[in-house]
Amino acid sequence: MSLLLQITIFIGASLLLVPLAKRFGIATVLGYLFTGIVLGPSVLNIASDPEAIQELAEFGVILLMFIIGLELRPQRLWEMRKSIFVIGSVQVGVSALFLAIAVFFALQQSVTASLIIGSALALSSTAFVLQLLSEKQQLNTTFGQQSFSILLFQDIAAIPLIAVIPLLAGTESTHHGIAYFAAIIATFTGLFLFSRYLMRPFFRFVAKSGAHELITAVGLFIVLGVVVLMDVLGISTTLGAFLTGVLLADSEFRHELEASIAPFKGLLLGLFFMTVGMTTELSLIVESPGLIIGGALVLLLIKLLSLTAIARYFQYSWRNSLLLATCLAQGGEFAFVVLNVALSEQVITKAVLEPVNLMVTLSMVLTPLLYWVVTRWVLPLFEKESTPEYDDIPDEHSSIIIAGFGRFGQIIARVAHLQHQSFTAIDSNLEKVDFVRNYGGKLYYGDATQPEILQAAGIEHARIFILAIDDIEDSMNVARHIRLNYPELKLLVRARDRHHVHLLRDLGVEHIWRETYLSSLGMAYRTLCELGIEEEDAYRSIELFRDYDEKLLTQQQRVYTDEQKIYETHRNALAELEHLFESDAQAREVPAGVNLKRGLEHQRIDVTRDESE
Repeated sequence: MSLLLQITIFIGASLLLVPLAKRFGIATVLGYLFTGIVLGPSVLNIASDPEAIQELAEFGVILLMFIIGLELRPQRLWEMRKSIFVIGSVQVGVSALFLAIAVFFALQQSVTASLIIGSALALSSTAFVLQLLSEKQQLNTTFGQQSFSILLFQDIAAIPLIAVIPLLAGTESTHHGIAYFAAIIATFTGLFLFSRYLMRPFFRFVAKSGAHELITAVGLFIVLGVVVLMDVLGISTTLGAFLTGVLLADSEFRHELEASIAPFKGLLLGLFFMTVGMTTELSLIVESPGLIIGGALVLLLIKLLSLTAIARYFQYSWRNSLLLATCLAQGGEFAFVVLNVALSEQVITKAVLEPVNLMVTLSMVLTPLLYWVVTRWVLPLFEKESTPEYDDIPDEHSSIIIAGFGRFGQIIARVAHLQHQSFTAIDSNLEKVDFVRNYGGKLYYGDATQPEILQAAGIEHARIFILAIDDIEDSMNVARHIRLNYPELKLLVRARDRHHVHLLRDLGVEHIWRETYLSSLGMAYRTLCELGIEEEDAYRSIELFRDYDEKLLTQQQRVYTDEQKIYETHRNALAELEHLFESDAQAREVPAGVNLKRGLEHQRIDVTRDESE
């Protein structure tokens, strides 16, 4: 079967099976793996020669490493240094050690092979975990951000692990000794100079041509050129792609590069997972069910226990520790990459590689089930022990319910109190509840995400519901519940950022206030006045910007999940805004303070006063 026909079959099958898997709640990565298993020798045997496209599929991993490198700006690394380098290194080290010991005794491998396999199994699946957290809208939670940080360190750790395998292979390998690392240092010194003094000027030259498709061509040229160079020099191609991405992380064309390469990365990475599925020997489960299933369960258990202990050591709550450990308990795509390199360097044999690959695949399949068990059965046991009972809220039929009593909710409560309007306020921070009660405030301890708490607060009789919860995930859960069960209730929501606004508008929420937005406009007005600009011109400038920003927000609602389109709409709207400012400066005929008398429902601001809360 020709290579072109095999690729056509792969793409066609993935277009059918991956969306079908998504409809059943199965992650995309598992959908690709399942597609490869179905097409492979173990089931239909339609495409029986996965090695023919293995080399093409590995470009997916190469592009993934390049994009990861683009994300690792020095400033971001410094801001996340504790989460990435401290907790991440402890997790990889502890998990690798225990897994290596298990491999040494269970599979009867040498110390070197056991360490490599243990280190490979300690790496979790970046693509799988990030997709799982995104689907459950938990990427912005505490454990979600910590998971991302650890995954980032694992991606970094995979590079030296791949690089050191030839050294561990012994003197028979052609890649060992001081010469190998000297070649790496010399090569990347040259790449640094090339990216700094040649590549960036070349980028500007191409960008000025106006042919945006050439940016994609430049990105692919860089990656392919580095891969060819690494291959000629005998250096790891994934290492080359990663460090090239790091060198271009501070480039002004980073977003353009990432957006142009991302589709190729996603498609080729899917192809890589399909080839992994095709090479998975399902017959091994029939022949050695205890070894495969038991190995997968041991892998999950070791990483679950070690991660939970590490998170607790760093003073994370039981809930966040267990959720963090559950998300990262599986093996990952870099286990396949590292183990394939170890096989090529003859550190391990194919007889060991096949069952270990199957264990990793099975651990990924079992992760959603493990997540369900932990959230459904395990977490309630810890929360029941550590969490005090919520208050019994008296049914006073208040006209206003305020969920979240931070700075945002407090201001609304104070204004309502001054106007003698009754309200019921709910917050899940027990310390805050006790503090407010010491001063005679009316605040109840409860979780607004629980429907029974809302019913106890009298939501059926309320006229207005103020949703001022800080956590985006909890805010979205409450908004969904209210929109579904109380569609007539007037819902006013505090939004953390523009993305939160887009999510709320998708639910049909009409009244949204972006935090810090009005304060920043007030400060901008004061800045213009202090610069000597007339007050009426300052008012008009602020109103012009607000009109522009609302228009831009509406345009981006349709494309907010596509970063490249967001960038394009912002660039186009900014050019239009510049034109409006120029026209306004010339005309001077628009009445001062136009559109300033919008109501509070349209986010009118008092730009003459500073925000003191």
